[in-house]
Amino acid sequence: MSPRVLVKVMEMLLSLVRALFGRRADLALENLALRQQVAALKRERPRPSLDDFDRAFWVALKEQWSRWSDNLILVTPGTVVRWHRASFKKHWGRISRRRPGRPGTSAEVRTMIQRMATENSWRAPRIHAELLKLGVNVSQATVSRYLPKRAPDPDKVAGWKAFLKNHMPEIAAMDFVTIPTATFKVLYCLFIIHHDRRRILHFNVTANPTAAWVLQQLREVFFDDPCIRYLVHDRDSKFAGVADWLKSAGAKSVLTSYRSPWQNGICERWVLTLRRELLDHVVVCSEAHARRLISNFVVYYNEDRCHLTLNKDSPEPRPIQARPSGNAEVIAIPRVGGIHHRYEWRDAA
Repeated sequence: MSPRVLVKVMEMLLSLVRALFGRRADLALENLALRQQVAALKRERPRPSLDDFDRAFWVALKEQWSRWSDNLILVTPGTVVRWHRASFKKHWGRISRRRPGRPGTSAEVRTMIQRMATENSWRAPRIHAELLKLGVNVSQATVSRYLPKRAPDPDKVAGWKAFLKNHMPEIAAMDFVTIPTATFKVLYCLFIIHHDRRRILHFNVTANPTAAWVLQQLREVFFDDPCIRYLVHDRDSKFAGVADWLKSAGAKSVLTSYRSPWQNGICERWVLTLRRELLDHVVVCSEAHARRLISNFVVYYNEDRCHLTLNKDSPEPRPIQARPSGNAEVIAIPRVGGIHHRYEWRDAA
C-alpha cells in the first residue's frame, strides 16, 4: 500500500473516532495514541522498529489532533516532520518515474556538442546545423541544453546591479514557493517583497494559481502601496498579463532572464528563509493551515526578525529597548507557535 493511501486510510479512521466520541474525542485520541506506542514497544527488539503503518498513523494524527505532540514518547515531533517529507518524496518519485518517450541523448552526442562549442565559440544554431550534416538528428533545444555555460557579460551584470541599487525604494519583486501537504498535494504561495527594507508586502496561498488570481493579488498590493514603480519577476506563464496590468497602474514589469534566479535574488533568499525557519518544522495540512502559518511567520519576519543587510534591524524598524530597572529580566515572547522568539526586558514581579 502506498504511503499516500495509508495516510488517507488513517485520516478516515481518526475522523471516525472524532465523530463517534464527540466532546470526548481528545480523550479517545490520547488513549489511541498511547496504545499505538505501547503496541510498538511490545515488539521483541531492543529498540522498537517503526514501519509504514506507524509513520502513517502519526502523520495522520498530526492533522486531526492539535495536541498530538503532547503524548509522543517514541520519537520527537521533528521525526514526524521528516517522515512526512520522506513519504512526499517517495510519492512524487513514484508518479514521476520515467515513462516511454523520446530517447535520451547519448554521451557521444553531448561530448560533440561541448567540443564544437569550445573549439569554435559556436552557439546552438551553428552546432545544430553541423550535427545535422553529420547525420545526428537532435533538436536545437537539446543542443542548447548541453552547451557549456558562458560567463555572464560583466557590463550587463553591472547594469542590473546599478538598476537595483538606484531604484531600490521603488522596486518590489514576486515569486511562488511550493508547499507540500500532509496528503501529498502541492500548494502555491505567491509573495511580494519590497527591495528597500525586505518587507513582505503581500502573500496568499492557493492550490490552483492562475493568471487571473495573480492579477487580483496585485490589485490588493498596489491599492495599499502605490509607491511601487517596478516589479521584478520571472517568465512563469502564471504571470501572463502582468506587464499590461502594471502599465495601466503606472508601474513597469521587469522580467529576469531565462534560468537566471540570481536576478531575483531577494525572492530566492526569502524562499530559503521560509523553508528553513518555518516549513522544515511543520507538516501543512490544508490551504487554510498554510495561510495561517505563513501569516504568523510574515508578522514575525516583518516586525521581529533582524536582518544583516538592514544593519541588524527588522524590516519594520525595532527601537532599542533600554533596561527599565536594575531588577528587570529578559523574557522570551513566543512567535510562530514557539518556533521562534522575541526577547524584551520586563520588570521582575
